[in-house]
Amino acid sequence: MARIKLIQPDEATGILSEVFANLIEKRGKVSEVLAVQSLHPASIQSHLNLYMDIMFAKTSLSRPEKEMIAVVVSVTNGCVYCKTHHAVALNNYWKDEARVTKLIADYKIAGLSFREAAMCTFAIHLTKYPAEHDNNDHTNTLKTAGLTDEGILDTVLVTAYFNFVNRIVLSLGVELEKEGGTGYKY
Repeated sequence: MARIKLIQPDEATGILSEVFANLIEKRGKVSEVLAVQSLHPASIQSHLNLYMDIMFAKTSLSRPEKEMIAVVVSVTNGCVYCKTHHAVALNNYWKDEARVTKLIADYKIAGLSFREAAMCTFAIHLTKYPAEHDNNDHTNTLKTAGLTDEGILDTVLVTAYFNFVNRIVLSLGVELEKEGGTGYKY
């Protein structure tokens, strides 16, 4: 149970009701990570806009690459909620549950390309040791793996976004939905 009050979609009024209705129309339902922000409806829309820009905008990273980064960052932070949601999303693209399970256990055994492994290594390092990135250029491995500056930026944005969301989930006690992260529109 979340550690703060949640307003459920059937209880929502005003702007929150509109935000929830829009989410249900576009995504199929309201996730708990967004419902936990129900006391601040404007933050839900801002959060969703950021999520859509980072995860769904066409960039030099593919959707599966973005979901892969989401999974390894969430595993690193111990965020079961986000790991579960984004493992389901990743499997929507990979269509290989065994490979997703290997990614969760240890990305080094998941049969990743050099590019994918470089992104995972970078994302995990940035998650664990952000201060080390201040005075050291850890982007060289990404460049060696063929990422452009845009791809490097996108890797950082996805990593930073999931560190942000993982902290919302973990600090506020957001629980995984009964469906385990399934049933969303991709």
